[in-house]
Amino acid sequence: MQCTHFSFLFLINLQISVLFLLSLDIWAVVSFYQDGAYVYMAVMIFLLLGSSVLLQVFSWLWYSDSLDKIETKVEKFAKSHLLIKPSHFLQLGVHLRYAGVIETSTMDFLHRINNFRNDALHNIRKDVDVKLKHDFLMLRLFEAFSENTPQLTLILSRILQRGELELITAASAIAINVALYHRGMHVYGSKARKMSLISTGVYFLWNLLVIIPRVTALALFCSVLPYYIIAHFLSLWMLLVLVAWSQKTNFMKSPGWEWLFRAAVGLIWYFSWFNVSKKGNIKVKMVLYYSFMALDTVMLLGFWCWKVFEYAGCWSSLNPYIVIPTLLGLYFIGILVKLIYYRWFHPKMAEPSEGPFRQAATYAATYYADSTDSTVSTDLSLEDTAAAPVQPLTGVLKRSRTMAANFYF
Repeated sequence: MQCTHFSFLFLINLQISVLFLLSLDIWAVVSFYQDGAYVYMAVMIFLLLGSSVLLQVFSWLWYSDSLDKIETKVEKFAKSHLLIKPSHFLQLGVHLRYAGVIETSTMDFLHRINNFRNDALHNIRKDVDVKLKHDFLMLRLFEAFSENTPQLTLILSRILQRGELELITAASAIAINVALYHRGMHVYGSKARKMSLISTGVYFLWNLLVIIPRVTALALFCSVLPYYIIAHFLSLWMLLVLVAWSQKTNFMKSPGWEWLFRAAVGLIWYFSWFNVSKKGNIKVKMVLYYSFMALDTVMLLGFWCWKVFEYAGCWSSLNPYIVIPTLLGLYFIGILVKLIYYRWFHPKMAEPSEGPFRQAATYAATYYADSTDSTVSTDLSLEDTAAAPVQPLTGVLKRSRTMAANFYF
């Protein structure tokens, strides 16, 4: 029942997060309009639309990889009525995926409670649930750093112009999405060391402690030099995209669309660390990343401090001698908590020949075989499934395997 509890807790946390961020978006747009900050309002709407288009493109590309392997009723209905492409055009593709996740999680819960299915069918349903949730969690992660984080930076910069500072609210929603992705990786953990809620809590804590100084430093810089933040973002983002290219990522089906993934990775790296490749020493890469971001954050805070002293009296409630040491202290505490996490709480990954990867590959070899051979029975035992030959991973199975391999090290 543990997986069932996680599925429903996942949906509850997800709905709360979505409703919170939606209400924050509406409040921000209305507040900017009422304050006459039309430039801020326009940027906010641009972020909403831009992020939505980005998510729909990724969602459609991933659907197009496996249109012949859609398994939930809601997605089959959309496919049979030729609604998948129009739903993405209308910016509803991610909601279609969410409906599929709700369907599989609800069916899983009901079947477990009533004990209506055997072990073989349970394993198949679990595999479907894993595949659906992985792509959905990836989209939520992209949304967190393409929409939520820039929006919160913009909102916080506006608040800071009034001489106020609000740290926790600005970063919690982002860290929650990162922690949900972390929790979604639990299915790939080895049996010897399963992922616990404490592990997810520590993961959430270090992300929160690292994201708070980054978002706040960007917001402080934007509050005094709003036009220069665009130049800062574009220059640093392009550099990070080139770094992602140097890592030889292999996440998308087409090499051309791989650049879109690298662009999204560069956007995530602008705010937080996210491992996307096994190339090179991962620990060295993290040290270089956090050292570079610490220098960049110090530079942003330095420019803010300079403008504060230049316009003394306008920022009486934000003392640089308190704000800067506090933010840098939180940043280094976050790094320390991260070291503690990877030393004592980070789980190990299951071997490719076992766990969900083995189930996914054998499932592809057996369950889908009846689409071309009517003599193949889908009523398979666990022994039959385990004896099936492992097929090369493609589509969502390849993506989940790649990201899990990068997540666990």
